[in-house]
Amino acid sequence: MVSIMPAYVTVKRLLALVFGVFLSVQTAQAGAFFINDAHTSPAGNGYLLNANIQYPLNARVKEALYNGVPISFVQEIQLIRSYPVLGEWWQWQSNIWSTEIRYVLRYHDLSQQYLLHSMDTQTHRNFTTLESALSGMGVIKDFSLPPQHTLDTHNLVLRLRTQIDLNALPSPMRPGAFLSNKWDLASDWFEVAWPSN
Repeated sequence: MVSIMPAYVTVKRLLALVFGVFLSVQTAQAGAFFINDAHTSPAGNGYLLNANIQYPLNARVKEALYNGVPISFVQEIQLIRSYPVLGEWWQWQSNIWSTEIRYVLRYHDLSQQYLLHSMDTQTHRNFTTLESALSGMGVIKDFSLPPQHTLDTHNLVLRLRTQIDLNALPSPMRPGAFLSNKWDLASDWFEVAWPSN
């Protein structure tokens, strides 16, 4: 006797498979970086950006750090001007300004301290715990935005994200890091609101 599976059973199994894949992707992304809070405040003829970023590192990245591999982090900040083409339905967006804040975090085994190097200001800070180093790196305080671009904040979007710079890893580690989702640690773009006048 030949049994034919009804179509709804096949569809039900297919939906269960898609839902399972969706949950596994969400679980894999659970360790991603995230921006808790970001806001601007007026200062003189411009604005200052303040933000708090969380960096939950997974076991693979911590292991590399403990073994002396320097880990580079990038905080990207962009100003995007929106030009309405068809009212609110379609807008042309142009990136008018962007910058990066770069940090290199490494573990010094002899002193048992974490060294955080700011590539922009060329300053070093030492921390006794990994959590304090990540917390120190996650604070953006009074970052000055370019006043020539922020005179008119109407249709201006300020956004921020952060990620590990995989290109800065040592050459032998790069191929594996690019192929592994354990190294794919980044935040989503976070749109920062302008203060109301």
